Formats: sequence, C-alpha cells, structure tokens
Amino acid sequence: MDPLQFFAASRLVIVAGKGGVGKTTVTAVLARAAADSGLRVLVIDVQGKAGLAHMLGGSRDATFGYESRDVVDGLGPAGRGAIDGRQVAPGEALREYLAGHGFGRLSGRLASGGVLDVVSTAAPGIEDILVLGKIKQLERSGEYDLLLVDAPAAGHAISFLQAAAGLLESVRVGPIQTQARDVHELLTDAARCQVILVTLPEPTPVNELVETSYALEDRVGVALGPVVVNGIYPPRSLRDGLTGNLGAAAEFRRSRCDAQREQLADLARRLPLHQLHLPFVFTAGLSSDDVVELSQHLLAEIGSLP
Repeated sequence: MDPLQFFAASRLVIVAGKGGVGKTTVTAVLARAAADSGLRVLVIDVQGKAGLAHMLGGSRDATFGYESRDVVDGLGPAGRGAIDGRQVAPGEALREYLAGHGFGRLSGRLASGGVLDVVSTAAPGIEDILVLGKIKQLERSGEYDLLLVDAPAAGHAISFLQAAAGLLESVRVGPIQTQARDVHELLTDAARCQVILVTLPEPTPVNELVETSYALEDRVGVALGPVVVNGIYPPRSLRDGLTGNLGAAAEFRRSRCDAQREQLADLARRLPLHQLHLPFVFTAGLSSDDVVELSQHLLAEIGSLP
C-alpha cells in the first residue's frame, strides 16, 4: 500500500494501548512516517507527557503547550512535510470554551477556581468532551493533513472515547449536548477517525488489546486501523553449538523469538486486522534519531500491506 493512501484513510488517528507497550513511541513514529511522506501532521498530547516532544526532536524535558508549535519541517519529497505539537488539557479547553460562549472576562477565574471539578462531578465525562471537542475543532479546521492523538492507556481510552455517547444519553439539550453529538459523529465516521491499537508480542498485552478492540467497536463504534506490534526481536542467524554465556544468550534469543511468533499468530487468529511490526530497539531511551529509523521500518511495513 502506498503510504499516502494509508495515511489518507482518516484525518484523525487515535493511538491507544495498554500502558508500557510503547504507545507514545508509536505516535511519534507514525508522525515522522507521515511527515516523511509529505504530510502536515499535528501530534496531540492529552496527558502532558515529556517523552513525546523529546522523541520528535525537543529537549529531554520538553513538553507541548496548549498552542500548536513547530517541531520539525521541510520533510518529504517536496519539503512540505512537517510536524507540529500541542497539548490539549481540560482546564485550557474549558477556558477557551467559556471565552467562546460569552464568558471571556470570567473564563480564567472560572477555569482555575475549581469549577471544572464541580462540573465533572455533576456530569461525568465532561472533561473528556472538552478535550475531544477541541480535537474535533482542530480536525474540522483542515489546517493539517493528519492529526495523531496519543490517547490515555487502554482502560481510560475506552471511557475517554465513550464520553460522547454517555453525555448524549444524559444531556438532552443545550451546547453540551451539541458538542457531544458532534464528537460522537466524528468518532463513528470511519472516513474521519480511526483508532490504531498498540501491543507487545506478549500474552497479557495481546489479551488486553483483543478485549479493547471489541470494546471500542461495540461500545464506541469507532473504526479500527491496523494493529502495531512493538518490540519485536529482529531475525538473526545464530550458530549452533555455542557454549557458556554465548550459548545461554543464543538460547534465550531463540526462545524469545519463538514466543513472540506464537503471540503474533495468536493475535492474527483472534483479531482479523492487519499487523504492522516494529523492531525492538536495544537502548535505554529512544532519541529522535531512533524514531526516524523506526519510521523507515514502519513505512516498509505499510508498503507490504495489500
């Protein structure tokens, strides 16, 4: 499959998965692969993580702010590809929402005075709707070819994406109902939004990914893209007859590769989605150069899709 065709499947891609499987890494890799294909990409962080900005080229403790900022540009065949980043937090989204509905003078005081805590207690899901509403606004603007959201971990991701449907049932009229309806329409439109799930080739992450995928389809109605399997040991020819520490290391490598192949086969049997494989990176912390290298692996994997 041509990468531009792959990334054109929907303007908004939400990356989700169990904590610790490399979801944030995959978000950065997808962003770099899309930008290297000549697309303008906006990466959206909803949790205030430092690692995402760093992997895209920022300092080790860099984070995104509420306003979009340039991360890297001049990528792709014609130099059009670029990555911007921003964080969308409920408090800032509430302040902007209030200002846009005639409460400009009071928006700062209300947003910082505990109003969000009171409202979210009275109307569960309102924080998620504020965040998703801002993401919907960014998607509608058409400023970017692709929006990538580094979503919360799998358990929270389901409630995060289910917030719109829940508020539609509990709020019948008014601007909150309108916002929830618009967000629900976005999430359930496969031409506008899809979820890419991330896992490791291990039993617990695979089991949780399968459960999450069916929950997202049944309870949210969101379309699922290919599954990204992260941390796969690259194939390597190992000599027979090694002894001592080398022999033990070779045996460990063989058994680990065999176990990973079993998990990949099990995932394929249980979940009829294409798989994209990313290799294990033998380093303590990923750099932006590692992300560039992984993005090339990802583009090759995309090219192998039918």
